[in-house]
Amino acid sequence: MQRRISVMIHSEDPVVRSGVVSLLGHRSDVSLAAGDPADASVLVVCADVVDGAVLGVLRRYWRARAVPTVLVVGRTSSSGAELFGVLECGVRAIVHRQEASADRLVRAIRVADRGAGDPPPDLLGGILVPAGRAPRAGAASGELALTRLSQREIDVVGLVAEGLETREIAAKLSYSERTIKNVLQGVMLRLGLRNRPHVVAYAAREGYLR
Repeated sequence: MQRRISVMIHSEDPVVRSGVVSLLGHRSDVSLAAGDPADASVLVVCADVVDGAVLGVLRRYWRARAVPTVLVVGRTSSSGAELFGVLECGVRAIVHRQEASADRLVRAIRVADRGAGDPPPDLLGGILVPAGRAPRAGAASGELALTRLSQREIDVVGLVAEGLETREIAAKLSYSERTIKNVLQGVMLRLGLRNRPHVVAYAAREGYLR
């Protein structure tokens, strides 16, 4: 039997919070935590738009206890900096409010609980918009620049940013699926990144993606 995932819901709007509670309250695969994030496996944060106030809430929870988070958002901002900040605050999945059915929310909660990532492609696009600068120079000539991405890594991460699945990336680049997984895992381990969205955010920030 699949374990029940303990979920805490945060919303500044009591009507929105009540709506999410009603969607999840009768599900057998999740349980609602009373209000202490220490009791929750996943945090669900509901917001109208990603702004400074929402980032502050996410950072506060993330610093207090690194709980993987699902962000339910009414509308998206054009600010890539704000969206990148969301990924750095533990958000693993992002759900548009108009698509927030019980099944969609539970699917996102399961993704977050596994430590995986599920941001919509249009939001990833918003992260990539401002990334126009060149990659850092890194180490001097002849030295191994551990923080730099190889061309193969850039190719793989770029396709992840476009929303392609592992098998699609493998077919497009003529690699095996195992190779694609190993490339991504190697980047995560080398750079201390948590998941695929974090890898994409890092690559965007460092100017590897256009």
